[in-house]
Amino acid sequence: MFHLNARGEAVTLLIALLVLLTLIEMGLSYWENRKYYEKKDTATNIYLTLLAFGLNLIVKTSTFFILDYAWHFRLFEIKNAVAYWVVLVVVQDFLYWVLHYVGHYCRLFWAMHVTHHSSEHFNLSTGFRSTVFEPLYRIFFYLPLAFMGFNAIDILYAYLITQLYGNIVHTQYKINLPKWYGWIFVTPSHHRVHHASNVPYLDKNMGMMLIIWDRMFGTFREENLPEPIRYGLTKQPEDTGPINILFHEWRALLHDVKQAPDFKTKLKYFFNPPGWSHDGHTQTARAMQKEYEQKHKKAA
Repeated sequence: MFHLNARGEAVTLLIALLVLLTLIEMGLSYWENRKYYEKKDTATNIYLTLLAFGLNLIVKTSTFFILDYAWHFRLFEIKNAVAYWVVLVVVQDFLYWVLHYVGHYCRLFWAMHVTHHSSEHFNLSTGFRSTVFEPLYRIFFYLPLAFMGFNAIDILYAYLITQLYGNIVHTQYKINLPKWYGWIFVTPSHHRVHHASNVPYLDKNMGMMLIIWDRMFGTFREENLPEPIRYGLTKQPEDTGPINILFHEWRALLHDVKQAPDFKTKLKYFFNPPGWSHDGHTQTARAMQKEYEQKHKKAA
């Protein structure tokens, strides 16, 4: 396993590189008048990053001890160092895909994840537009890693590395990558689809580092629509102030819960996908996609 000082230096270097790339992209965007960045939007990204960083610090100790406690009940250990790290990163990336999938298909979790998708801009700073409350529940998705014999420090380190990779794919600049690369790894093109509000692109490409999970489980989509990508939500909040940007979906969720006719229906609003409604006045992404496909088949 790596020495802690070496890890710290590597993380510091990678974060510094990411910040540098963000500043370069920002400078190029203004120089070339691409309008990828907007001052208030970028300020919101920084604000959400700071909130998430603060919450991460608060729960860091409990996260470590929960993972460490679970590690004592490990089912097996991988002795080979190379195999250890390969399996850790791959399984951790899959568990992130599961977490991300739940964040899109369960409205309770979507109410927290929605902040990451609330920007109508897409650039490297958007990667910092964090799901602020994710540190409170992310640990429970990563517990299987501890039971598989991976220690707490290594789990947290692997998550940080894949998270940094996930940040660098938030760019509108076209990057020519080998075809084989896009079959295995998430590319900026894949992630542009993920942040799009175009109906066919909704809830697609949820991998952090590896795109193979989306290809395996039917959530993959190429960036191939004739119309340009529209970033953000299907229904943007009118108030993008610092409080509402965090809680607007919670307010909408609780409003829908109050309108539900019985307790069972109230629970459905929490656990069914975003857009589900008991009277059909709103639609889920899948329902909108089905309608979109039928409409375009008739047009063809």
